[in-house]
Amino acid sequence: MIHLFFNALAASAGAGLTYVRNIIPEIAVRNDTRATIAVTPALRREFQEIINIAFIELEASGTARRFWLEQNKLPQIIRHAGADILVSTGNFALRNSPIPQILLSGNSLYTSADFYRDVKARRDYAAWADTYIKAVFAKRSVSWADMTVAPSRAFADVLHQWTSREIASVYHGFNKEQFLHDAIPLSADIQEKIDAAEGALKLLFVSHYNYYRNFETLLQAVPLFRDCISGRKVKLFLTCKLQSGQNPGSYRTKAVAELVQKLDISENVIELGAVSYRQLHHLYRAADIYVTPAYAETFAHPLVEAMASGLPIVASDIPVHREICADSAVFFERFSPEKLAEQVIAVASSPALMRELKWCGEKRSADFSWKEHVNKIVEMAEALHARTK
Repeated sequence: MIHLFFNALAASAGAGLTYVRNIIPEIAVRNDTRATIAVTPALRREFQEIINIAFIELEASGTARRFWLEQNKLPQIIRHAGADILVSTGNFALRNSPIPQILLSGNSLYTSADFYRDVKARRDYAAWADTYIKAVFAKRSVSWADMTVAPSRAFADVLHQWTSREIASVYHGFNKEQFLHDAIPLSADIQEKIDAAEGALKLLFVSHYNYYRNFETLLQAVPLFRDCISGRKVKLFLTCKLQSGQNPGSYRTKAVAELVQKLDISENVIELGAVSYRQLHHLYRAADIYVTPAYAETFAHPLVEAMASGLPIVASDIPVHREICADSAVFFERFSPEKLAEQVIAVASSPALMRELKWCGEKRSADFSWKEHVNKIVEMAEALHARTK
């Protein structure tokens, strides 16, 4: 029986947190794999009922502190655990891992020319420097690891071009039954906002505010399709608030909040704030179209969630979106509000196109499985262990 040590200390928000929350239950039910998982105390509390996984709680707030802890303290912990293979889930590998190491690399910002141009244009030089420094270590991490895995073929190709190393790809998963089963309703204030939009064309974008999700292009498109969809109001629901201190990270929200006022779309943009993952399915099912203008992605979990929920998708035309969505989306040039608006109007005005996208999406979402993801990671770990023992 192989013993895997998962370093999940970086799982604090977004895709990283979604990943760890989903793989832990899948690992727990396996009888051919032993697992030790390093997590923060806050995340450990979510898995009190799981007893057949060894959890190691480490307080690792802040990237610099976590990196220091990983490089200096974690090797000793791994040796003491007696594991066979280390799986580093947070983009950075151990430089001197005491055992063979699989690196899961999933941050597209480190390789995104669009992002570096964006933060410079915003004069957010702190974000530029922070990303550049992390990118240096992320690139070195690929050489420190025995194997690197990306969550899509498109991003694996980007990493290969960046590092000249061979990169494997394994899709992240999805569990439709688990995602849709929770009967806990949306909070009263969110449900009230949805009810107030009855009869309107309801668009949904699931993301906290950050630069690379390209909120500005989406907001600039709102008055364009609002004024072209006759006889019907348009409401864009955001799972964030465009206010300082209301989102993970240090992304500045002042300019985007001012943009909403400048475009006179306050009545059209509904800032719901963060919505619990267990309640998200209610929100997807209340919407008519899912839209994403992101210019950088590695997998994009909300796309799979939207497909499984029967939502047609309007997505920016980047390789990852085309790979994950396949025929379940229509695409637009990522920095063109006009093209985005055209596609929203095209979907909203064609019941036949909406039905086709929904059907393709529900079919495509079945291609993603957390069980299959874990199976492939375990297979890779076993092959690596056989080669190196």
